[in-house]
This record gives sequence, structure tokens and C-alpha cells, in this order.
Amino acid sequence: MKEFSRATAVRPRTEGDHPETGERRAEFDADLDAQWSVGDKLHGGYVLAVMARAAARTASPAHPHPAAVSATFLRAPKPGPVVIAVDTLREGRSVSQLHARLSQDGRPMVEALICQERLGDADPWWSAEPPAELPDRQDCVLAQKEPPGGGFPVPLMEVVEEHIDPGVLGFAAGEPSRRGLIQGWQRLADGTDWDPFSLLVALDMVPPASYDLALPGWAPTIQLTAYIRRLPAPGPVRVRMHAADVGGGRMDETVHVWDSKNRLVAQGTQLAAVRIPS
Repeated sequence: MKEFSRATAVRPRTEGDHPETGERRAEFDADLDAQWSVGDKLHGGYVLAVMARAAARTASPAHPHPAAVSATFLRAPKPGPVVIAVDTLREGRSVSQLHARLSQDGRPMVEALICQERLGDADPWWSAEPPAELPDRQDCVLAQKEPPGGGFPVPLMEVVEEHIDPGVLGFAAGEPSRRGLIQGWQRLADGTDWDPFSLLVALDMVPPASYDLALPGWAPTIQLTAYIRRLPAPGPVRVRMHAADVGGGRMDETVHVWDSKNRLVAQGTQLAAVRIPS
């Protein structure tokens, strides 16, 4: 098992000015790890975490943390070497704004706009999102690499420990609740605490909410927007994902993540493709 920091490591390649815009550009090499996959597809949150590492290496040292990431998945990258080009769009006093492109074999795969800040660990001034109500972690169901009836392996479950609320697992017995809801506990299997980079993984929960709507199968991400709100406290996080509308081969998913102090530490939305029976 490769721990998260190694699996998301980037290596500087070049640095200079963009030949057309004059913006500062840095390029990095990275090796995408097959273990961070669902079936034979790399996990979208993991791919974004690798890109965020490159952005953090490019941004001002005063802005070390990804605070907002908006990404479009053009193609699904495969495990192996990739190149990440990062252009600095603007550096302000409180935020750096960057554009990152992940390419493989000379083809762009993922494009992202990333805002870098320095996050703190202060409690929110106001919050309208109470943490997801879950049974204790030991009373939830540990997700497996080979889920019963899943039809494909989920290597991600060897590096992310996900304990799913048994109240939303009716789909495993052919009786989905049809609420479009998946929720549970997550922690990194290597024992490291969550940080602003790894929270991007937590925001792309597995399985997708479509499973609770009797729509099994891969739900590839088309666009994902993530907000990291504060530095998480040590310990597992609670994650709740729900869908609001499914149609036209598309599904939205909204995700909230709370830390061990019951504070909202991350939230995200994504548009995913889904196969709907005729």
C-alpha cells in the first residue's frame, strides 16, 4: 500500500513564463497510482489531489492550501506517468488563483481552476449544516475491495477505510431506499490524518448516490467543484452524499464532510454520467 503523500507526489520539471500569455508556468511529473481506483478507472478526487499538489508547489508560500477546486474531466487518465502544467493567473494578498492541466501521452485529460489560501482551524462563525447522523463507526459496514454483487473490484478501499451507514445499504440486497443518499465514515488506511489535499478524496464518495436509486455501475465524473473550508481535526470524518435530480443520462451529487469536532470541513458538487434504464 502506498501512503497518500507518496501516491500524490509531484516532481518539478520546468518553470518559466507561458510563451503566449506571459503568465508564470511550472510543469511537474507525477505517477498516478492504480491502487487509487474504482474498477479500472482512477478515482476523480485522487486525481484532483495530485493536481492540487502541483498547484501548491507553484503558488506563493503564503497560500499553501487548496481552498476551491473546479475541475472538468475531459478523459479518464490511466495509471502511470502524467504531466501537470500550472499557470499562475493571479497572486493576491489572501489568495493565489491558478490553472492546472493534467496531460497524458500528450493529450489533456483534466482541467482545473484552483484557489490557494492559508486555511485555519477556527470554528465556523455560523453554520446551517449539522453533521450527518450516523451509527458509531464500529456499527457501520466496512466497504470491501471486492463488494458483493459489485461486478468489479474497488482497489481504493485498500487505501481508504470507508464504513457505510447500514441504513443506506438496502441496494446491496436489491432494496434501495430511493432517497439518493450514501453516507458513512472515512479514514485513510495508512493512519495519517486528513488534510486539505486528502479531503478532495473524501468529497468523491464511493459508491455513488445512484446506487441508492437502483442505478448500479460506474458514474464517471464530468465536472466537480470542491470547497475546503478549514483544517480538519485528527480522526475519521463523516461524509454525506445525496443526489437531487437524475435525468438525461446525468446525475448531480452534493457532498458534505465533517471532522471529529463535528465541523464542516469540506463540501462539493459534481455532475456525473449515469445509465438510466429505458
